[in-house]
Amino acid sequence: MFWGEIMSLTDKSRPVMLGEYMVSNSATVRSAAKQFGISKSTVHKDIREKLPKISPQLYKEVEKLLEINKQERHIRGGMATKRKYELQNKAKNAEKR
Repeated sequence: MFWGEIMSLTDKSRPVMLGEYMVSNSATVRSAAKQFGISKSTVHKDIREKLPKISPQLYKEVEKLLEINKQERHIRGGMATKRKYELQNKAKNAEKR
């Protein structure tokens, strides 16, 4: 899906597509935004404001996923920092050889 296509979707279909994508892929807001080529704030607005009016049941599923992601974000951040320093250490060790 391309930028022009996602932006031309109706106000009703984009929130549903985002919600279905997030639930089926256990996706974060950031990954959904990247997948659809839109901003994180647009994803939040579609999910939090529009989706409950269009599909309350899907919104409940997405809301559960968002809560799980919120609880796990500190773990993902710590893992990203760990990978960063591991890569830096590998690069330093490669330079020494």
